[in-house]
Amino acid sequence: MFSHPSDLVTGDGQRVPLYALEFGTEPARVYRTMREAHGALVPVELAPGVPATLVIGYRTGLGILNDPEHFPADPRPWQATVPPDCPVLPVLQWRPIPMRSTGHEHERLRAVVAAALADVDLHAINAVVERNAVPLINAFCSAGAAELVAEYSAPLVFTVVNELLGCPPAISERAADGVAAVLEGSGAHEGNRIFEDAIRQLLQYRRATPGADITSSLLRHGAELSDEELVQQLSVFYGVGSEPVQALIANALRLLLTDHQFGDGVLAGTLSTRDAIDHVLFHDPPLPNNSFTYPRRPVLVDGVWLPADQPVVVSLAGCNQDPEIAGDHTGNRAHLAWSAGPHRCPARSLAYLIAQNAVDQLLDALPELRLAVPHDELRWRPGPLHRTPAELPVTFEPAARLPLP
Repeated sequence: MFSHPSDLVTGDGQRVPLYALEFGTEPARVYRTMREAHGALVPVELAPGVPATLVIGYRTGLGILNDPEHFPADPRPWQATVPPDCPVLPVLQWRPIPMRSTGHEHERLRAVVAAALADVDLHAINAVVERNAVPLINAFCSAGAAELVAEYSAPLVFTVVNELLGCPPAISERAADGVAAVLEGSGAHEGNRIFEDAIRQLLQYRRATPGADITSSLLRHGAELSDEELVQQLSVFYGVGSEPVQALIANALRLLLTDHQFGDGVLAGTLSTRDAIDHVLFHDPPLPNNSFTYPRRPVLVDGVWLPADQPVVVSLAGCNQDPEIAGDHTGNRAHLAWSAGPHRCPARSLAYLIAQNAVDQLLDALPELRLAVPHDELRWRPGPLHRTPAELPVTFEPAARLPLP
């Protein structure tokens, strides 16, 4: 006999709170506990009183991501059931963007995003990263110590994304403040407003002064989109292109500093930076729980009925850690960190190149980096939607400043 939707809750009527501090600090252990208690489908709360189902089975998650007919990404039917002050609404609410759309609307909007990305010269990314990385490295290379999140990964991606978008500093600083508030859940509504206001300013600026940048390409390819649709497409480029790539770089550096197999292998040339990045994408993806779908009617999956108009969240991290696909993942890129199906990240090649070049620039300049604290003392930023160290303090032999490129 198949389960009824209400049977998704545990025997004592409780759901696993994704917002709990324990989830942010020890997600791998929480996934294991979830799997032992519930299997592939876990009853969770996204926020107090906001129920959802978390998918942590690899094949189950892959099937859902490839079935937009039964699992559309448009949240509006669910959105109508939650109060306006719902704490996760600013992140999950409907927007006219590919990741929140389905069917024809998804195809129409994704085509514009894909066309703008196609204009990016991927062969020039190394130079873009180097141009922005060298001044950051020079600021701390003679000190013998640095904090790589605040002094390297965060400002590097910030400046690289701004250059690719053609965004001047005054506008980009406001956008960054808004993104940080939304992702951390503190002042999310106000952060969303600040972010979108900054994006509108950027579009106005590039409409008046077009250049060889993603914003100008978006305006050119999106000529039939409304101003609000253009704002939302650019918000995807800015929001998803900044924080997650920062996290990918920081997580890759953390792996190289704490796992001798990878750290020594990359320095010796037996493993590549790309191998380390893919290991991170399997085990600590920057957006571990960010693929949301909303079935329009009850759907039977793995013997369990999933309720209509209630979020079904494919945990990219949880699925990647499914014992069914356990083993050595070196050289394996079958992870779900970029999602899958029609909503697979269209900027993954660009993100790979930025992260890989950022790590390589730092290791070339300072090959003997050492973690300055025991690895189990590293703190993680709170929240279930991202996975990144709050700090990454290191020491090294002081080095001479690099020549500016």
